[in-house]
Amino acid sequence: MIIYGVGLLALCTLVGVIIGDILGALLGVPSNVGGVGIAMILLICIRLWMEKRGLMQVETEKGVVFWGMMYIPVVVAMAAQQNVVSALSSGHMAVLAALCTVAVCTLTIAGLSRYKKGAPLPKEQASINGIGG
Repeated sequence: MIIYGVGLLALCTLVGVIIGDILGALLGVPSNVGGVGIAMILLICIRLWMEKRGLMQVETEKGVVFWGMMYIPVVVAMAAQQNVVSALSSGHMAVLAALCTVAVCTLTIAGLSRYKKGAPLPKEQASINGIGG
């Protein structure tokens, strides 16, 4: 059912927010640090794990895909709640967060690109009117 996909997202969001709050407390920042991003990465990992084992049903995937498309508006809404002024006033923390984010994203993309190799894309054919190719 689609509700299972929504439930899976809710679980990932809850875990992500808890981890983000813990990270914020450990780093001395009085806010959530990366909770939504952690939740989305967790959701991607669980979805891939379930698909690999044949546990992801079509209906469940519909719920996951729907909320995956809603990711950007959710992030924008949550970012609006963050105290940006206090984050930027402690310059070293903003730089550290940026460097960690770039490193994690780079490693995640590299890992995902090596996860499943498919057939190469076919070469484009030249168009009839001479544009392209």
